[in-house]
Amino acid sequence: MPNSRGAKLVAEKPAATPSNLSQTADIRLRELILHIARQSEGDEAFGAVKLNKLLFAADFTAYVKFGKSITGQDYFALEHGPAPRRLKPVLEQMKDEGEVAIRVDDFHGFRLQRTFALREPDLSKFGPDEIALVDHIIRDCWNRTGTDLSNASHEFIGWKVAQEGEIIPYSVGLVDRRELTKSEQEIARKLEEFVRA
Repeated sequence: MPNSRGAKLVAEKPAATPSNLSQTADIRLRELILHIARQSEGDEAFGAVKLNKLLFAADFTAYVKFGKSITGQDYFALEHGPAPRRLKPVLEQMKDEGEVAIRVDDFHGFRLQRTFALREPDLSKFGPDEIALVDHIIRDCWNRTGTDLSNASHEFIGWKVAQEGEIIPYSVGLVDRRELTKSEQEIARKLEEFVRA
């Protein structure tokens, strides 16, 4: 059944993930949270929503550029955009273990939950291209609010067609929304004729 944002997404069924792969994904998420929080210390607009959207942008951009995400986390569709499914439990564990602190600030009349890294991230978990990509995204989004980034994430086709709570496959990031060329239209027409035959 389609949701209010568009047609139903025909998602790839995620393969069973061994627990060591999910642990690795959580470790990479932890270290990336620490890195983003460290790099964003001077950004007045950095809060929980922005952290979420920076993680999303980094993972899906990495998938398109490098063929794999940075963290390996599943992202699911929420009312206000895509989010890493394990972000809340991982952040809670990080708070409990003294790796991050969360401070609530007033930002132009809005409540901003700012994450602070209490230790250095272990960047050995990432390749140099991955960190360079994340740093570029942080710089590109500097002083943009979480609301700005959330609204921008609503243009992502994977979020538009997913039902709330549904996992958004990384491969959706490869979908191009440009107009098809005449040659591509002809190929699509021939494929459609072949399928109908």
